[in-house]
Amino acid sequence: MARYAVLIYGDETIEQDDATAGQVMAEYNAYGELLTGKGAMSGGEALHSTSTATTVRVVDDKTITTDGPFIESKEALGGFYLIEAENLDAAIELAAACPGAKYGGAVELRPCVDFAAENPWDPAPLVARA
Repeated sequence: MARYAVLIYGDETIEQDDATAGQVMAEYNAYGELLTGKGAMSGGEALHSTSTATTVRVVDDKTITTDGPFIESKEALGGFYLIEAENLDAAIELAAACPGAKYGGAVELRPCVDFAAENPWDPAPLVARA
């Protein structure tokens, strides 16, 4: 089994009415239940909007913080799941079921590094498809 991060990106400027927001939340709850039922759920969290972000940089050993992400992107990271899957195809199938993949945003699927592996930087075992 390999671990993957399912990173959910979307446009924060799109406003939803209460009914739509409730429907989307119900779909995310169902997605969490699907992952749990398949034994694939390792964790996950929703994130507050980018307006709450603090960017941290270290320049010449001095910590510099700035309010906001200041990243050039229309879509922002809104949350993530950590899942376990047999291979990339299985992980793609689980990621495609995420509501974030269908509401005008995108889901990025990235394998997690296994530091206990002999060579954790070799992605070959994680991207091999069944």
